[in-house]
Amino acid sequence: MSHRVVVVGAGFGGLFAIKALRRADVEITLINGTAYHLFQPLLYQVATGILSEGEVAPPIREVLHRQKNVDVRLGWVQDVDVEAKVVSVAGPGIDYTVPYDTLIVAAGASQSYFGNDEFADHAPGMKSIDDALELRAKIFGAFEVADLHTDPETIERWMTFVVVGAGPTGTEMAGQIAELAHRTLRGQYRHIDSRKARILLVDAVGAVLNTFGDQLSAKAEKQLDKLGVEVRTNTKVVAVDSTGIEVESDGRRERIPAMTKVWAAGVAAPALAAKLAAATGAKTDRAGRIQVEPNTSLPGHPEIFVLGDMMNLAGEDGKPLPGVAQVAIQSGRHAAGQIKRRLAGKETGQPFRYFDKGSLATISRFSAVASIGKLRLSGFPAWVVWVAVHLFYLVGFKNRVTAVLHWFVSFLGRGRSERVATQQQAFARQAIRAYGDPFRRAEAVQSGSQTPAVQAGVTRTTEVRQAG
Repeated sequence: MSHRVVVVGAGFGGLFAIKALRRADVEITLINGTAYHLFQPLLYQVATGILSEGEVAPPIREVLHRQKNVDVRLGWVQDVDVEAKVVSVAGPGIDYTVPYDTLIVAAGASQSYFGNDEFADHAPGMKSIDDALELRAKIFGAFEVADLHTDPETIERWMTFVVVGAGPTGTEMAGQIAELAHRTLRGQYRHIDSRKARILLVDAVGAVLNTFGDQLSAKAEKQLDKLGVEVRTNTKVVAVDSTGIEVESDGRRERIPAMTKVWAAGVAAPALAAKLAAATGAKTDRAGRIQVEPNTSLPGHPEIFVLGDMMNLAGEDGKPLPGVAQVAIQSGRHAAGQIKRRLAGKETGQPFRYFDKGSLATISRFSAVASIGKLRLSGFPAWVVWVAVHLFYLVGFKNRVTAVLHWFVSFLGRGRSERVATQQQAFARQAIRAYGDPFRRAEAVQSGSQTPAVQAGVTRTTEVRQAG
């Protein structure tokens, strides 16, 4: 019987670990909550109509169809029995278990609202295709609704966009909304001037892209200013509702009327991390990430590896490794290498060494910032590097070709290839939350046990799956 490897999560960490095991004598079971691999760095381009969801989220089965030692299963891991070496999974309308000899947990990260989870009702994050499609509907829909009104205050509220979080995701999002308003949509409305849209980028820290260093941070903020983005650093969000957002700066509180809010301010480990830590006795940090051994395995459990955004592992500078794609990719390959060494009877425990390939962020078309080793680039040269790197890591030849075509349309021209947005996309998340898990609900209706208690359980199940 081949060695059984269960991989939880089809992000960069899980996917690259699986690919590294393609010639190993193992039987791999991949468990993921969606049927696609998400290229999250380009999710903001789905939200702003540049790329389609299919270009950043290729089907897992298509990506791995040549690898015969992989069984792909849809579901959300609910628990891990570390003694019996079994994971419990909730699938769409069916619960099942999967045994393992080695477990790789790479379930990514969830959006963090810093204890204010109610903000999520009015300010979607940027962690899933559902988030991106909802934001696309809200952003383009805001201009459509504004064009119907005659009251200046109402129009201004619909044409105000607030992005919370001045890291790479928030900065890229704010820049693209500004380009939409000032370039793409210019002259397309009879009753409003899209160029009068107000775009705010808010963060509690003191600088835009603060991890890039003072020089690039200043250049990024200058470019955002040219685009018409109002940057507010050292500004904390204290309340969010359907029609606006409240911020606090220098002890003063201010309400900003805005119908469209985007949350890109923080990340936290998924609920599965806490369950795994409790089962193994591992420690977690403030963000819920699990503290791992130098080789990314769990203390006392060399058969369990935790990768990418879920792990807390210090780099050479003594600081925890960042939650970026390269950390996930390299830790996935390292874990696979440890498994192959173990199967070959070789010594394991070699520490994971992260090679930092740099950081990139786009500000607008033809403008980006890049920090690569000691090299600091900004403007067009950094943008060229950004294009090359993202094309290299975009999974699938077809996706690379269509992405280039859409970039050509959006960056050289004024169009956006993916402007279609529906009412269902805008409101489905809230509707599903109120309705509950459709599969569980259908089962309850069929069995005639659709009581209030069952309904409450249905809703709780949905919330657990979204969190995990």
